[in-house]
Amino acid sequence: MKYCVSCHQLPDPGLLDKASWQKGVLPGMGPRLGIFGYKGVRYPSFANDPHVGRGFYPSAPLMAGWQWQEIIDYYTGTAPDSIPPQPEHLPVEMGLKLFKAMAPGEGGGEAGSVKAGAAGSDEAGASKAGTAGARPLTSYVRVDSSGGRRQIIAGTLFPGMLWRYDEQLRLTDSVGLHGGIVDAQWAGDSGIVCNIGNINPNDQLLGTVNRVSYDGKGRLRLDTVPVLAELARPVQATEADLNGDGRKDLLVCEFGNQKGELAWWEKDLNGKYIRHVLRAQPGAIKAYIRDADGDGRPDIWALFAQGDEGIFLYLNKGGGRFEERRVLSFPPEYGSSYFELADFNKDGHPDIVYTCGDNADYSVVPKPFHGVYIYMNDGTNRFTQSYFYPINGCYKAMARDFDGDGDLDIATIAYFADFGKHPEEGFVYLQSEGGMQFKPLTLPEGEAGRWLAMDAGDLDGDGKIDLVLGNFSMGPSLSKGKRDWKKAPAILFLKNVGR
Repeated sequence: MKYCVSCHQLPDPGLLDKASWQKGVLPGMGPRLGIFGYKGVRYPSFANDPHVGRGFYPSAPLMAGWQWQEIIDYYTGTAPDSIPPQPEHLPVEMGLKLFKAMAPGEGGGEAGSVKAGAAGSDEAGASKAGTAGARPLTSYVRVDSSGGRRQIIAGTLFPGMLWRYDEQLRLTDSVGLHGGIVDAQWAGDSGIVCNIGNINPNDQLLGTVNRVSYDGKGRLRLDTVPVLAELARPVQATEADLNGDGRKDLLVCEFGNQKGELAWWEKDLNGKYIRHVLRAQPGAIKAYIRDADGDGRPDIWALFAQGDEGIFLYLNKGGGRFEERRVLSFPPEYGSSYFELADFNKDGHPDIVYTCGDNADYSVVPKPFHGVYIYMNDGTNRFTQSYFYPINGCYKAMARDFDGDGDLDIATIAYFADFGKHPEEGFVYLQSEGGMQFKPLTLPEGEAGRWLAMDAGDLDGDGKIDLVLGNFSMGPSLSKGKRDWKKAPAILFLKNVGR
């Protein structure tokens, strides 16, 4: 209680198994307390990483050896040998008929169907269709209807590319870049894109925010000179006038690794940007700019997903000043991954749909608390959990009225699903049945890829909300089963065909 809470919520030993505490978590936490090795075992740290810098770790142990041993004994002695299974829940049914799955055709031609659990096009065809080679590594997808367009924009890594598909899923344009796009904001004929730099955990300042636009011939053009540079693994950038001076500022989530931050960048009269740090902690992963208290000023909602996990509200006090308020706290074992603001009970106050499922660090085991949650707003921005559906490795959830019945449904993806035992978790559609009751459904094609990215929007202009999924076919996993994701399509379009 004395030492652990200086960085995050006090960890409950029962949330992880004994081996995870002993071999992963405690050795990873030791250096934060100035303990770089114990009983002949060297603990992993970034002490020699020049991008982390001196002074990040304590210069001397913060406790005696016997105290560290008691912490080890407490966690390894009280943790279970294995984590309990998921709580009882409705099974996912293979009966989702609301969507028809389609993938880009070979050579950029007409869209085609996708076979369940298989690949769609072969590797050569996938390369022609804009998958950045034989292995799809889609890090960003967007259903874009800005400027009267109807298209899908996808970002890929290794190599970094932006791809454009028309509403028939024909590849129409592409542009290359160093790094990889993981987020973008579009407005008419221009926008800003967030380049993470190096997606793997690191503290190098390789990330950028760049402007993107369409030239006179309607082709994508990426500005070579970034708007912001030397960012720590940025994952989101948003333009908005945050201080009321008539100029659009930038809000940037720098997820980082050991270091990171949430900051807003004030645009001055000369067009330069001045950094204002809101929270100097790594893990900023998603933010929204909304007026939360009705005073007419844009406030900021933000999710932090590393260490001290939680959702924070930054109330705009005017003149560029913000007041931080912690809205929700989560244990450091949760692996927070995404959240949205959505009004489930139609009372005019935003509720929260939240996912946790990151599962690639110190304890790569199935976790029964991974899944999608709904927190209801009491009208004063205080939230209470009202729903949970367990999904191993859940990575994103989007609340929309997909079936047009007036209630919010939820579409989810799970990058760290248990693909060996429960491949249906990769894509789950929670159909609202009213009263916080949801029916979990999926379609066979939902198992075709390893979905890291997802977006919702009306691609074909028929008034129904479609979905697009992005396949990132590499990375640690609990189990692949028999799936070969590198042969799957880079994107999967789920056309809403109605009830």
